[in-house]
Amino acid sequence: MLKRYLESHIFADLKDRMVFISGPRQVGKTTLAKQIGENFFSRKYGYLNWDNREDKKVILNGTFPAERELFVFDEIHKYKNWKNYLKGEHDKYKEKFHILVTGSARLDIYRKGGDSLLGRYRSYRLHPLSLGELAGGSEKHVPFLELDFQQYNKNQKEVFERLFKFGGFPEVYIKQDEKDLRRWHNERIDRLVKEDIRDVENIRDISSMDVLTEILPGKAGSLFSLNSLREDLNVTHKTISLWVDILEKFYYHFRIYPYQSTVIKSLRKEPKLYLWDWSVIDDEGARFENMVASHLLKFCHFLFDAQGYKAQLFYLRDKDQREVDFLVSVEGRPWFCVEVKTSFKDISTPLMYFSKKLKIPFAYQVLKQEGVDIIKDNVRAISASKFLTSLV
Repeated sequence: MLKRYLESHIFADLKDRMVFISGPRQVGKTTLAKQIGENFFSRKYGYLNWDNREDKKVILNGTFPAERELFVFDEIHKYKNWKNYLKGEHDKYKEKFHILVTGSARLDIYRKGGDSLLGRYRSYRLHPLSLGELAGGSEKHVPFLELDFQQYNKNQKEVFERLFKFGGFPEVYIKQDEKDLRRWHNERIDRLVKEDIRDVENIRDISSMDVLTEILPGKAGSLFSLNSLREDLNVTHKTISLWVDILEKFYYHFRIYPYQSTVIKSLRKEPKLYLWDWSVIDDEGARFENMVASHLLKFCHFLFDAQGYKAQLFYLRDKDQREVDFLVSVEGRPWFCVEVKTSFKDISTPLMYFSKKLKIPFAYQVLKQEGVDIIKDNVRAISASKFLTSLV
């Protein structure tokens, strides 16, 4: 069984708080929670799923088996009063057992009234598998120092190619079957829209939201306009904005925004959109950019959730249309910027410009092309199979 990158961090926090794990459907939240139960609590743990009728009775009645050291509550955010319920059970039993909560929606978003859980829990976002997690990535993540790249080996290339083709969701990554991948895509979207979202959100036109999930992969990596989507689906701006927000809450896609600085003048405030599952994107260039974006977001979320750094992912763009794909900042200060290219021809001019203008400590041109690792004009051009080992 694959040991996930958050396991030891979650166990450490469980000693004195509840822990919430959220993330996309089928990313491995339940498996991770059960592994923690088996590895750290000698199998003395209980698993309760809100979608299971018998488990729901146990939750509502509050009748817990006495010898359990840990209880995993899965999808409990679908319960209207979940927040007050967990607060009460934690305060009542915190000396007797630990509480681990998992869900396919953003548990930090669904706060529908009642007392705050602030101070009672820690929140983690579980991401799909990544090259660093699978191929032995670096464990040195110190803001404002040079990224720690692992020595190149053949395994990195193989893992990169498999991730690029099948994505990072455990089931399809492990199977490596194209037919299963296509069927998995269909089933995942069907369950996301017709089960997960319908159970929590009041959406009248589910079929149009289903159509929206078919349109968004074609928008990956580009500036994202709600107006164009509104016209495509013939709905109001308010409606399309709501639908996009809901899909983001349920980890279908994420948006990154332009970095704001008085040093550069950006005329655009539109975000760029990326998917949590890059394997559904047909265009290879867009898929590669999305894959790098997902790795960088995972890195930022890990720094925030596990290490407490205020790490954020942006892109760079100014009034003269100069653009760089990604910028990672910590505590509001630029750390490193990344431009994504399929192959190496020359160093990106906007990358050199922004790195100097904003005094960004490190600049990388990340390539799909294998076997590249050079420095020119203070920019490091490096193959993605090596660059991504420096992340999580």
